[in-house]
Amino acid sequence: MAKMSPTTLQKYTVALGSSLKRTNGKYQQILVSHSIMQGFQRSFSSGEKQTSDKNSKVVSSAAEAIKDISSNITLLCGGFGLCGIPETLIDALKNKASVKNITAVSNNAGTEDSGLSKLLTSGQVSKMIASYIGGNKVFEAMYLKGKIALELTPQGSLAERCRAGGAGIPAFYVRAGYGTWVESGDLPVRYSADGKVIEKSEPKEIKEIDGRNYLMEKAIVGDVSFIKAHKADRFGNCTFRLAARNFNCVMGRASKMTIVEAEEIVEPGEIPPDNVHLQGIYVDKIVQSVSEKKIEFLAFQSEKKVSASFDSKDPRNRRERIIRRAAKEFTDGSFVNLGIGMPTLAANFIPENMHVTLQSENGILGLGPYPKKNEEDPDLINAGKETVTVLPGSSFFGSEESFAMIRAGKVDMTILGAMQVSQYGDLANWALPGLIKGMGGAMDLVANPEDTRVVVVTDLVDKNGRPKILDECVFPLTGTRCVSRIITDLAVFDVNPDSGLTLIEIAEDTTISEIKKMVGAPFTVSSSLTTIQY
Repeated sequence: MAKMSPTTLQKYTVALGSSLKRTNGKYQQILVSHSIMQGFQRSFSSGEKQTSDKNSKVVSSAAEAIKDISSNITLLCGGFGLCGIPETLIDALKNKASVKNITAVSNNAGTEDSGLSKLLTSGQVSKMIASYIGGNKVFEAMYLKGKIALELTPQGSLAERCRAGGAGIPAFYVRAGYGTWVESGDLPVRYSADGKVIEKSEPKEIKEIDGRNYLMEKAIVGDVSFIKAHKADRFGNCTFRLAARNFNCVMGRASKMTIVEAEEIVEPGEIPPDNVHLQGIYVDKIVQSVSEKKIEFLAFQSEKKVSASFDSKDPRNRRERIIRRAAKEFTDGSFVNLGIGMPTLAANFIPENMHVTLQSENGILGLGPYPKKNEEDPDLINAGKETVTVLPGSSFFGSEESFAMIRAGKVDMTILGAMQVSQYGDLANWALPGLIKGMGGAMDLVANPEDTRVVVVTDLVDKNGRPKILDECVFPLTGTRCVSRIITDLAVFDVNPDSGLTLIEIAEDTTISEIKKMVGAPFTVSSSLTTIQY
């Protein structure tokens, strides 16, 4: 028999009718009979089985799982793009047309025919709280025509609002959104049918802490959460696969009732305790997932190898010039976040002898290249919703953890695109007049420029020949005085938040006079001005 401490032994022997006797300073156990002990073991095992059956949270169908849901609720919905979305539960709610006036909280609304868009088109959702509209034409049209309200929130703040809601914290302070429409209360919440803004967001409370200005964000607590898990046991313990954790974990903790759809429902104990990502204490119901997993953007490795040399004078190589120059910003051992679009391509030019760890806002550290054909995985996407791979030493985590890294300055550099940049480093890259796609994670990425270097890649002028570097940005700001370097097709500028622009590199066969005509702000020329090297 295994040794027990006196306290533990006392507890068990009293329960079984035996006793302890102290002899010469030592405890001696007077054992109960073998038959009594066996009876106790049988009783304990039987009780364990009864508890297991009694406490099972598995229900027979999604329709059964949502039967108690009524109108006028706040619904938190996990997922990122189409990765990890609880489509089985969404379909069941769509079929329950009596449930209306839903405020839906999610990073985005999926695509036109998948995800929360189904509840938009059915007229059941009256308001969205999200960070990104993206290319979802249904979502965009309904918003701009006044059919739904939209509370745009920076992606990191959205994740943290949910985390706070699940942790009993009513509000908190962040830097993301300071100096932007988020702070001033100028975000359009609702449009009229003819496209006029009839409701704007509320201004944020500002607080100065240690010399820095912060916005107050309020926690989000939902009435119901829809979550998609890879595996769930009958007690509600859940585990997620690869990048499908995203918003699922944090939203699973932030509602009064959490319903999980799982790809596999297993017995308690089949998920190792240290692999449980969402604990059963947060989960109320579990249903079998029956929906097909989809991929929004298939991206594959190019069979064409990247050439070490190229014709930098060829106008067709304009984008590649910018990307190749941006890749020279990488440093060995650094952690880097690459924005959607052109910045993502800079990873193709990381030198072979350099180790750079790429971070993705949706919960990946250690991004690799695009997969080969037929090796794509719907649970493995980047922040642009493209299929990716990961490198040895990579890790996965939730969106709240991803933005904690960003917010705390653990990411050394971010490379982002831009619509406009001001002479003092203000950045505008998320909205145009009459065209609002959402800020996604950009406001969070530029909110700590003291610790996370912000490099912008862009053309020097737009498609109409107008300067993109200006005295002041005209478009809505992403962040203020946050950009430290601007890399364009014809020039590279350093940016100082106090003294402004310095031209440090210029394209071959381009003159300073030509650059001045294409820049809408004053700049100085470095005494060590060089030709851009690719």
